[in-house]
Amino acid sequence: MQSKEPPPAGPVSALPSRRQAFGVWVRVALQSFGGPAGQIAVMHRLLVEEQRWISERRFLHALNYCLLLPGPEAQQLATYIGWLLHRTPGGLMAGTLFVLPGFLSILGLSYLYVELGDVGVVAGLFLGLKPAVLAVVVEALIRIGRRALVGGFRVALAALAFVAIFFFELPFPMIIAAAALLGWAGGRWMAAAAAGHRPEADPAEASGVIDAAFEAGQLDHARPSWRRSVRVAAICLPLWLGPTALLWALRGAGDVFAREAIFFSKAAVVTFGGAYAVLAYVAQEAVNTHGWLRPGEMLDGLGMAETTPGPLIMVVQFVGFVGAYRQAGDLSPGLAGALAAALTTWVTFVPCFLWIFLGAPYVESLRGRTSLTNAFAGITAAIVGVILNLAVWFALHTLFGQIEVLPRWGVTWQIPRVETVAWAPLAIAVLAFLMLFALRWGMLRTLLACGLVGAALSLFLGQ
Repeated sequence: MQSKEPPPAGPVSALPSRRQAFGVWVRVALQSFGGPAGQIAVMHRLLVEEQRWISERRFLHALNYCLLLPGPEAQQLATYIGWLLHRTPGGLMAGTLFVLPGFLSILGLSYLYVELGDVGVVAGLFLGLKPAVLAVVVEALIRIGRRALVGGFRVALAALAFVAIFFFELPFPMIIAAAALLGWAGGRWMAAAAAGHRPEADPAEASGVIDAAFEAGQLDHARPSWRRSVRVAAICLPLWLGPTALLWALRGAGDVFAREAIFFSKAAVVTFGGAYAVLAYVAQEAVNTHGWLRPGEMLDGLGMAETTPGPLIMVVQFVGFVGAYRQAGDLSPGLAGALAAALTTWVTFVPCFLWIFLGAPYVESLRGRTSLTNAFAGITAAIVGVILNLAVWFALHTLFGQIEVLPRWGVTWQIPRVETVAWAPLAIAVLAFLMLFALRWGMLRTLLACGLVGAALSLFLGQ
């Protein structure tokens, strides 16, 4: 995430006002396309290079904190820097603005999807997006795998994780816990294979206003305090879990709102490694366990999240909307979907604020411990296997009309019927791979192009 040119030298200005910060966070939110890598790059350009609010070293330091936490690291990084600048109100402002444009965009797209999803051009648009998203997931798998699978130990962890989730259908949280334990144990005996390596910032870099404020002793709120920690937990935990408990008590455990609140609250604490890692867990549970989506629809939601600003994990909002829309009960479908979208977003992101406000003063000292680094390296390796499972799952349900699920020898085999291959999605998938890997097109450009190809194909075929 380092810039090509160093920040300009000169005196460091004072901390920005909240009004100034608001304008910059709006710019960050509206430009945050392309997944966490692109979003972090946008923040680096605006906060480190242009505004010089934070130095390169401290920016990477904060990013390392967020990589150790469950949840979308880019949104948490924005929350963390906003908190450093203007305490809790600053963190709330930065983190909320990061999510708001994507929430509004996906809410509107979700409504159009359930109302017009079977109409020619709209259906064709998603016909093109699904195989393109498959190519994007494979590209992410290769990119993350190259960085994470250093040494045979990590490759073995990735393979074990894939086998565990694809064939044995073990719960995602169990796989993450086992990977952390194996990473910790492996780090004791094979430190060269299990320990993580992070680039160091240039020691000659310019300072930022936050760094200068630390040196002047102005950021007292960033110092660890047990009293403050208790206060944060006493406020955030009821805000997070209170709505879930209230829905369970008033509407019963079988109600769609209660089930979504409980499920996505659990998902919020296991989203290590970014959105692609947890999507396999969410997709399989939403389709196979709860029946909120049909198999191919998760790709539609991911296509929405990929082409709108904000974290990719916003796809859970689409899942919540569609699930409640189809199981509205005593509410109108549109109102049920909108309420579920807001509820799902709430239980997904309130924990993100909790992790930052509660843990930021303490995580720095923990990050330096070798045992924690090794455990996180194990999780990162396992996440590659989980993303591979996501890619295979998407490919099966995008490129084939029928999948046979056969339990044999104590494991589950998903076997596609070759005669049901979907030739149009297969052709668009090949096109998307060529765009991404041969032509070096960006993700957003590839998705939009394939969406247009799908819409044109739908009109041509008269569907």
